[in-house]
Amino acid sequence: MADVTSTLVGPRGPKPRKILTRNNIMIYGTLIIVSLYYLLPLWVMVMTSLKGMPEIRMGNIFAPPLEITFEPWVKAWSEACTGLNCDGLSRGFWNSVRITVPSVIVSIAIASVNGYALANWRFRGADTFFTILIFGAFIPYQVMLYPIVILLREMGLYGSLTGLIMVHSIFGMPILTLLFRNYFSSLPEELFKAARVDGAGFWRIYFQIMLPMSLPIFVVAMILQVTGIWNDFLFGVIYTKPDLYPMTVQLNNIVNSVQGVKEYNVNMAATLLTGLVPLFIYFVSGKLFVRGIAAGAVKG
Repeated sequence: MADVTSTLVGPRGPKPRKILTRNNIMIYGTLIIVSLYYLLPLWVMVMTSLKGMPEIRMGNIFAPPLEITFEPWVKAWSEACTGLNCDGLSRGFWNSVRITVPSVIVSIAIASVNGYALANWRFRGADTFFTILIFGAFIPYQVMLYPIVILLREMGLYGSLTGLIMVHSIFGMPILTLLFRNYFSSLPEELFKAARVDGAGFWRIYFQIMLPMSLPIFVVAMILQVTGIWNDFLFGVIYTKPDLYPMTVQLNNIVNSVQGVKEYNVNMAATLLTGLVPLFIYFVSGKLFVRGIAAGAVKG
């Protein structure tokens, strides 16, 4: 009797879903086309950087190299000339590291404390201070270029890495303060109140409660700052001197050099080398970046 009943009822469970539906074809087709559109320039750059100049002159930029060579990468890193210097991107890379690391640390450290104070400690004038910070985040950089030149010159820091680190730290703090303030505001207020009842002070709550819960937003801030500072060209070319140029300025000088033959394979290799650091950081910490954004980094 049970077998007859089960036969009459029929199979149980969810109905199998068709894979090749009209909507799926449109969605995945659009995604594939958009992906190819954005990946095609990267493909051309990688293939060109692995070819020799005789093969590049044949004109087929989309074809894989007939003979792979890493000589353009070696030359871009240590031999490409920018004026009288022929040390490639290596000097600019270490300058960028010396600029990026302290700028990221200083700006994130100060902005996290600012955001924590604005979210949990309602001091007098907090709203005015926050409004000024937000206003500062949207001031065009070009407006401040010359006043900062004068300020750094009077401080004796113009043309030095210290001055450029200070500029990056200051310009990064407004938007980072907004991110940290919104993130800390999204955390349960009961944790802060319980810590205050237990007698915890400003710094104890910050280090023992807020920081352990804030890894995603710190990753968001780190990615934003590393990407912005590493890719910066304007501040680097204005506030430093040739021996201290960051990697992006060195790249510009290599690509736009008018001496000798235009080596497109070296230029492509140099461009890829310059972008490897922010790409690596993003791919390593991409999941935490999404978590930080989803957990309140852009909430008002």
